[in-house]
Amino acid sequence: MAQISLMVHGRSYQVTCDDGQESHLKKLAEHIDRKVVELEGSIGQVGEQRLLFMSCLLVADELFDARRQIDGLKAGETPSGRGAANPAPGAGEEQASRALDACAQRIEALAARLQEA
Repeated sequence: MAQISLMVHGRSYQVTCDDGQESHLKKLAEHIDRKVVELEGSIGQVGEQRLLFMSCLLVADELFDARRQIDGLKAGETPSGRGAANPAPGAGEEQASRALDACAQRIEALAARLQEA
């Protein structure tokens, strides 16, 4: 077992993990830290505990949205919910772009709701 130090919002957290997982955990902590910084930039300082909690909600929302999209793709649907029998050339890139735009809009809407709370 390895023990590493992860930085989130300027604070160090000691974490134990399986050997070889250190790099992966550091990347996860960096992702969370970016969310905290983005959220703090949009709503200001509302307390560290609340910032971390709201950031976790944003990350969880991204995860759930990605899972829904994966389930839809496995079922043969496009992000708009239609079947993809004969996709046009470049349709995959266009779908990915639309999916990212939709995800960004959802995150912005969630951030706005959290800011009002």
